[in-house]
Amino acid sequence: MAADDAPTRHVLVPIADGSEEMEAVTIVDVLVRAGAAVTLASVSPTPTVTCSRGVRIVADATLDDVATPDGGWDLIAIPGGMPGAATLASTPRLAELLREQKAAGRWIGAICAAPAVVLAPLGLLDGGEAATCYPSADFLGALPNAVEDDEAFVVSDGCFITSQGPGTALLFSLACVEKLYGRVAAEGQAALMCEDPDEDWDWTPPEKRNAGGVAA
Repeated sequence: MAADDAPTRHVLVPIADGSEEMEAVTIVDVLVRAGAAVTLASVSPTPTVTCSRGVRIVADATLDDVATPDGGWDLIAIPGGMPGAATLASTPRLAELLREQKAAGRWIGAICAAPAVVLAPLGLLDGGEAATCYPSADFLGALPNAVEDDEAFVVSDGCFITSQGPGTALLFSLACVEKLYGRVAAEGQAALMCEDPDEDWDWTPPEKRNAGGVAA
């Protein structure tokens, strides 16, 4: 877990009708365990959303009612799921927050459909950042610099953390913990959840890893 004197990290997790529930809940759960102040925000008119498999989730608030913390969000983490990701992409307030987040160099996480359906259409990956997403031809084809490696479950490049889907949600969330609180904190959370920390955790895009480059 995070050190007692570690500053509180503020995380925004936006959701919509049709968001992927396993991804959304895993992101929130793991980051809360790590000590983050997580705000689950619905882009719908009400806090309650019906997710892609019919699970209903009550968010903390609607996005329009959420105030940005002083200093901004340390991380905005976007779950996938359809049509939830498409709804998130078409939400002007979220698009504004994501553009501000990238301009400030603060972390943006996206998993499953979200890199292809939210980040790419908004032009957020036009700087050449490598990313992964749900491994379908349509989604990978939407990414300007897709990592087409089945074993690249999480990819971090620039200020982005991306991942493949529901089955990689825990690893993605632990990568988010590592970016906010450090490797020791992420390994500690993994151990507490009976997940063996992998000594070879490396979120660097494979081509940069092989070339000796280091992702942010």
